[in-house]
This record gives sequence, C-alpha cells and structure tokens, in this order.
Amino acid sequence: MKSRPHLHEDWIDPYAREIVRILQDEGFEAYLVGGCVRDLLAGIHPKDFDIATSAHPNQIRRKIPHAYVIGKRFRLVLVRRGDQQFEVATFRRNVRADELEEGEGEVVGDNYFGSCEEDARRRDFTINALFYDPIEQKIIDYCEGQKDINNCTLRMIGNSVERFVEDPIRILRAVRLAHKLNFFIDPEMRAAIVQCAPELKRAVLPRRREEYLKILRLPDPNLTFVELYDLGVLENILTGVHGIYKDPVKTEIFERHLMRMKSCGIKFDDPTELLSGFMFAFLKAHYGEGSWNLLEIQEDERLQFFLREELGMFKQEQATFFRALQIMHSLQKVDQYLRKGERRQLGFLRHEGLPLAVKLAQMDYSVAGSLLAFWEGQFKRFENKPAPADSFESASH
Repeated sequence: MKSRPHLHEDWIDPYAREIVRILQDEGFEAYLVGGCVRDLLAGIHPKDFDIATSAHPNQIRRKIPHAYVIGKRFRLVLVRRGDQQFEVATFRRNVRADELEEGEGEVVGDNYFGSCEEDARRRDFTINALFYDPIEQKIIDYCEGQKDINNCTLRMIGNSVERFVEDPIRILRAVRLAHKLNFFIDPEMRAAIVQCAPELKRAVLPRRREEYLKILRLPDPNLTFVELYDLGVLENILTGVHGIYKDPVKTEIFERHLMRMKSCGIKFDDPTELLSGFMFAFLKAHYGEGSWNLLEIQEDERLQFFLREELGMFKQEQATFFRALQIMHSLQKVDQYLRKGERRQLGFLRHEGLPLAVKLAQMDYSVAGSLLAFWEGQFKRFENKPAPADSFESASH
C-alpha cells in the first residue's frame, strides 16, 4: 500500500476558511468539499476551493458579504474575494421517483436539498465525496474516500454502469483523474468504461471539449489518450485521434509533437493556443512532416467535421489556427522582411497569428535558434510602438 501525505492545512485558502467559519457561526453545517479536499489529501495544491453547507442559497447570500445566487437548474452561490471566487452549494440529495411525478412546487431542477451524507452519496467518485471542516480540523467520510486515496484507487460510488449511463462525461473524468493523481482505476469501473464508452456520444459537446482541455493540461496527455484508445473511448468521440493510435508511425509523430507544447511557449490557460498545439500535432500525424497543401487541408470535409463536431473547436479558434499556419513560412523570409519599411514591418509583427505561428514553428523545429532570437528581438524592438493604420494584408503586399 502506498502511503499518502497528510492533509496540508497551510494550503487552505484563508478566504475559504473564513466563509466556512461565518456559516458555522450562524448555526449551519459548512465544509470544504470535493476536489480541494481530495487534492489536499493527495499532496496536490488545490486550484479552487468549493464549500458545501446546510444553508440554502438565499440564506448564504444574506450571511456572506459579496455573495450572489446564480443558476436555475442548479442554484448555488458565488462569493467574490478580490480576483478570486468561491462556489458555495447547499447539500443536495437524489430525487425520488414520486417527486419527479408529482413535483415539489417551487423546487425545480437539481434543487432537492438534503443532508451532508445524502450529498456525499450522490457524488461520482469516492475520493470526491470527502468533506473537511477547517475550523475543527476533521474529515467527514461517508464513502471510504480516505481509504481509496491511501490505496491510490479511483472507485465509483454505486454501480459504475448506472452512474456512467446517468452521466457519460464521468468516463472522461475518471480516466483524466486517474492520470492526474497517478491512481489505479477500480477493475469494476474499468470494465464499465469499456461497456459504456458509446454512451459518450450522448454527452453534449461543450462538456466533452472541457474534458479534452483538462487532459491536454496534464503533465503527459499522451498516456491519457493511449488509455482512452485502449478502453475503446476514442473511437466513439474522437475518431481522428483513434485513427492515429492505430498506426505506430502516426502515433510516434503525434506524441512527439504533443509533448513539445510545453517547451515552445503554448499558453495552457488559453483554449485557442492549447487546441492549436493539439491540432498541429494532429495534422503532423495525419498529413506528414513534409510541406502541406494548406488550402486542400482546410477544405477537407472530414477534418472540418472533426474540428466542429468532435473536438468542439470554435470558428474563431479555427481561424486563428489556420492564419498562424499560413504565415509560418514567412518566418523563414528574413531578407524579404528586412527590405520592408518600418511601418510594414510593424504591420507584420502586429499580425494576430504571428505569436502562435512562432510557437508552432518551434513545435516542429522549423525555426532555428538564431532565427528565433531574431524574431524575439524584433518583437522587443517594436513592442512599445503604436500599431500602424494599415492592416497586415496591405502591409504584406
């Protein structure tokens, strides 16, 4: 058994602790909950701190300064502290069949309030069902989540098949979390993933896209994609990526370029850049590392379907990506650039696709170190000058 670190009290955000204290002082139950507790126990510094409480949304709003009730289907409260915000949710419970048939008057959607234990048992994985009281410094664990953290195991609460059918996104979340935490997937849940993989087609594309972005932010997204391929998930939702992993040569090209994203300056908090880096690796695998007919690639109906219907890449993101590809070749034409006047040079440097083009060029090593240093010097030279009235298109002719 692999031992896990103890909970890091000093990593708890003081604002989150204060929100819990105020609610407890008002007589309500209130705890940190979910991913932040899981990460604190697993030795990972949490990015967000969520709070669960017995107080109802309007009660929270009245007791906590700068609190705002949001949502209709699932009402919760956002509490703002400077540039941070914290989600405070009322304990929920599962809805009984008779309630769905008869209705509950003013209670709609997922707003069926319950107890702390009921809230825990409706969550997805045992390690996400932990509550922590930062005032009393105690853990509340109804689903053996601590045991699974100690055993480095990801396990579903309840029957895995039923829970995946209920919400297929849990399949992607399970595999992603296992790789984020370096946990094993419980065998029963692993078998259920294989069985329920086709259910992911029912999941709405924005939620799938959000999981893809989170996978790409992992230390090694390649390992996650390989496991999704092995489990039969990719063939149901990302057929283009599934095709890559069927071919060892394409796989090697794809993985090599994907791993270079971290060293070429791609902004991982920028979905446009992150998806562009992914798509560059994807195109390299599918179309080879030689020169491309970019117009032919852009008009490829299968690629357009993949971008739009499978990856969920927005039109503006696609446009930025392809503009970056179009001007990558210009990075090699230093002599042509230097023959331009200062105004036209500045027009080129201000082109919105250029920073991304430089990063993509670094991904396939098409920009030598000396050339990269030249362009960095040009960016610094003009960074404080106002943009020219002429557009890039007029400046480049």
